[in-house]
Amino acid sequence: MNGNKLMLLAALVGGLTLNHAHADERRFTYVYEPEVLTKGAMEIESWVTLRTLRTKGGDVQQGGFQQWEFREELEYGVTDRYSVSLYLNGQSENYRDLSAAPPANVSRTRFTGVSLENRYMLVNPANHSVGVTLYLEPRFSGDEAELEQKLIIGQRHGDWKWAFNLSHATEWSNNLHDKEGELEASFGLSRDLDKHWSLGLEFRNHNELPDYRRWENTAFFLGPVVNYRQEKWWATLTVLPQIYGRSFLGNPDNNRTLDLEGHERLNIRLIFGLSF
Repeated sequence: MNGNKLMLLAALVGGLTLNHAHADERRFTYVYEPEVLTKGAMEIESWVTLRTLRTKGGDVQQGGFQQWEFREELEYGVTDRYSVSLYLNGQSENYRDLSAAPPANVSRTRFTGVSLENRYMLVNPANHSVGVTLYLEPRFSGDEAELEQKLIIGQRHGDWKWAFNLSHATEWSNNLHDKEGELEASFGLSRDLDKHWSLGLEFRNHNELPDYRRWENTAFFLGPVVNYRQEKWWATLTVLPQIYGRSFLGNPDNNRTLDLEGHERLNIRLIFGLSF
């Protein structure tokens, strides 16, 4: 089964649960909140992320770059403190290779593996001043693997909610021969406007460390996030433009205020959730 069919099948599985859902909505799409599902609860989430307007990838000059990432998640509350999620991951990438003679269109779709997310709530924000949750997610796709860890803190104050994440990930590629580290700090702040809508901001700082031997780049993103919820479903959308970036290995993309080799000018993410 090719990547397109796998992603279509995953989307259909998510859609079929619509009539049996009850929402446990998220206020952010890049920032995790400390709350976890209660024991016995289940939730399905469909993720779509667009990463676009990158001008260089390695030695390739790229025009019209677009990368779509798809995730289908099934989450289960094992206890009132511990939840586990199974993900199916896919990716579709399109750009024009301006380094080729003549320039050539590149398009590829692939299945990027299975992930198993684990979240354990150390401190419940419902009865403490700040909630604290630990996160561990391994991913494997045969010739690639990744291990991601997060420290998640956050709290609600009336109609306001905030969360802060510190993240580290190691990714192995090229049949597990190459290794790259990633460091990220992210923050979200949101306010409920009424019982259906909330509006806020998300911030990310993402960094890449190939082979853990050098700090290759850094990029800062800031943009709005909006959440809409009903009794049985919810949707959250974030639009994150890059506001500053820098490559520490020279100026490969000919841009002194943004990093457009390792990161994109614009990231957009939509998550649609159903719980039952």
